[in-house]
Amino acid sequence: MKDSMMIFYGNYSTEIVFLHILSAVVWVGGMIAMRYAAYNSFVEIENPLHRLERISYALKRLFIIVTPFVITLIITAVIMAVSLGFRAAAVDENGNVISEYAMHIYNIVHIKEVIWMIMTANLALMAYKRSSADKLLVKGDSAGAASALGLIGKYMVPLNIILGIIAIYLGVTLRNA
Repeated sequence: MKDSMMIFYGNYSTEIVFLHILSAVVWVGGMIAMRYAAYNSFVEIENPLHRLERISYALKRLFIIVTPFVITLIITAVIMAVSLGFRAAAVDENGNVISEYAMHIYNIVHIKEVIWMIMTANLALMAYKRSSADKLLVKGDSAGAASALGLIGKYMVPLNIILGIIAIYLGVTLRNA
């Protein structure tokens, strides 16, 4: 499997890196646009029920749009991590560190992977919360729906934006290593 990934990456490295960067940009950029552009226009909707419905619908659309990019990001990350030989440059077969610099780079790869995994889990939780808010709206529980959607907008999306920016920065660091 590793050899196949390395051959695949060798043949399509530009495309894989492009898809990886594009996926990060769409995911993080979509969250930024939703939180800091769309959200402000939703606040202007006077009817609280309509506001909640519009926010929930917009989040649903965002999650549908970004999900294929999240999957692409994870797949391309694995292909690059395996194919670029970060581990082989950092440690020998016995796990002894060969190069402190290579080990530092290898650790950045892992940190970046952990960040994307946390973001993915947070995205899944946001989708669950959004779906729960829809169910609460159907039951007429506007306060419960507002609470669920507020958690997404105030904490969960900003967390993913911050983590995404950090991961993108680390990606640039790796690219320049």
